[in-house]
Amino acid sequence: MRAILQRVSSANVRVDQALVGEIDQGILVLLGVEKGDTSAELEKLLNKLVNYRIFNDHKGHMNLSVTDVQGELLIVSQFTVAADTKKGLRPSFSSAAPPEIAEVLYNEFVEQAGKVCKRVAVGRFGADMKVTLTNDGPVTFLLTT
Repeated sequence: MRAILQRVSSANVRVDQALVGEIDQGILVLLGVEKGDTSAELEKLLNKLVNYRIFNDHKGHMNLSVTDVQGELLIVSQFTVAADTKKGLRPSFSSAAPPEIAEVLYNEFVEQAGKVCKRVAVGRFGADMKVTLTNDGPVTFLLTT
């Protein structure tokens, strides 16, 4: 399981021009589910994500987590995060989990995140989404299990 985290001052996602998810200060999570991922990897990634210290303290150092700052999450499924880009000039998606498995784990991830974060917004699994964000910093990290 992989997640690209982007610290944002705001972010939103639209499907067919309709707003489906929106947050203010927090983290935009682009979540990729890989073959073989389980609830155990999900819990490990979520725990790291909500405790990852990427927000500035009063001294300007990254010492605070999204839960410390009572930030929000916008979780967007993105199978391209699971791409294998090691060979050639075209990404391979053979390592991505099949959609029916990925959707179950994505929904579980969202449900578990809702138990530990102030507010969780989501995209729409499998949809063609337009994501808009104001990256704060910019600050972007790749987390893997």
